[in-house]
Amino acid sequence: MALSPPDLSLLNAWQRDFPLVRTPFAQIGTSLSLTAAEVLERYHSLHAAGMLSRIGAVFAPGAGGASLLAAMAVPPARLEAVAACVSAHPGVNHNYEREHEVNLWFVATGRDAASVERLLRAIETDTGLPVLRLPMLRPYRIDTGFDLRGAQSQGSGATHWAHSSLQAQDEPLAALAERGLPLVEQPFDAWAAELAMPAEAVLGRLAQWLATGTLSRFGVVVRHHELGFCANAMTVFDVPDGSVDACGEALAQIPGITLAYQRARAPGWPYNLYCMVHGRDRDSVRATVDAAIARAGLHDRPRATLFSLRRFKQTGARRFGHHGPTHMGAAHAHA
Repeated sequence: MALSPPDLSLLNAWQRDFPLVRTPFAQIGTSLSLTAAEVLERYHSLHAAGMLSRIGAVFAPGAGGASLLAAMAVPPARLEAVAACVSAHPGVNHNYEREHEVNLWFVATGRDAASVERLLRAIETDTGLPVLRLPMLRPYRIDTGFDLRGAQSQGSGATHWAHSSLQAQDEPLAALAERGLPLVEQPFDAWAAELAMPAEAVLGRLAQWLATGTLSRFGVVVRHHELGFCANAMTVFDVPDGSVDACGEALAQIPGITLAYQRARAPGWPYNLYCMVHGRDRDSVRATVDAAIARAGLHDRPRATLFSLRRFKQTGARRFGHHGPTHMGAAHAHA
């Protein structure tokens, strides 16, 4: 589906620097010669088409809650049934088949590490299969907000842990922020009413979180697959622990790398450095991966590249609140 210029701008330009004002959609409309009502109608349509996930917060790693990348080696004949079982857990927010013997990859989230571990144990009990636990040890780059007009991200730069975790009194607003804004003319007023606090206080807190690095960004969160970014490759490397930071920091500076981080190794899984590339076709993704390997000095390290084959589930993380739908409606998952 080709996007009109206004729709492309609504998705592209507001992934960052979303207006933290009482009437943000009116302010966005001014830049496009649209009314607030017309902006809202377009955002509703983009969400219904599956291109817009939500408009809300992307928290920096370490800001609060817990999440963990997990993986399973599932017999091919059981893959769809096991994937359905995994996706049925509300704490699972991403669930993909990838090209590898370890073929099912998902992200488990919860309010704390204990709740995530309970989720993983439940999955192991339900499926009779072991789950690899691959916690992140250090982020180097985490940014899936990029210019949708290109074939791949051209951004680069380091991502850091949040300076401090959110306090308990901040969690109600954090839960709303990760769930997403309601598509109404004064969405922050709706949050303020739900929280029984002034709208200006809500806006001030969000601005403070951005300024202090608690939030990586606040704005439009798109669904890349629906927008043509269908080639998603995760490359994993086995790097000596003493070299992993230098290699990871190099990956963070390479345009086209959307995610790069160190993760713990697991039994039977020796890899500790990961990078992700999202692109429109496999050839361009492979070219980016090859260039990254050369520039980061990883050509002699054991590695594997796992392209995604099927997406069983993709929703926003729920670390601070209940596992429910976004304000714009339940995010839909695709096989």
